[in-house]
Amino acid sequence: MIRIKKGKNNHKYHKKILKLCKGYYGARSRCFKTANQAFIKSGQYSYRDRKKKKGYFRKIWIRHINAKVREYGISYSKFINKLRKKSININRKILSNIINNNPKIFKKLILIINK
Repeated sequence: MIRIKKGKNNHKYHKKILKLCKGYYGARSRCFKTANQAFIKSGQYSYRDRKKKKGYFRKIWIRHINAKVREYGISYSKFINKLRKKSININRKILSNIINNNPKIFKKLILIINK
């Protein structure tokens, strides 16, 4: 029976991982074992943070809305509550875009809510 060695394939795999880890700090970019661990961990972090990113953006939108609504003397929670009572279904992302791009439409929203 012929003995199969992994030399060529291992070398190719190691080079692939080290290429993916370029720019990492210290041994994480030079030594295969630590580079491989760093690569696996970075994949876990990126998966987790893709989920977290949605929450971060929501926080930013809420801050935008709160800042603009305070100019009209209403708190954010009261504003959202009044929107719901008037059955105006606009999500926070769209509200934030309206505030940044169409301030006239936002003023109309405020007028509708205060009636």
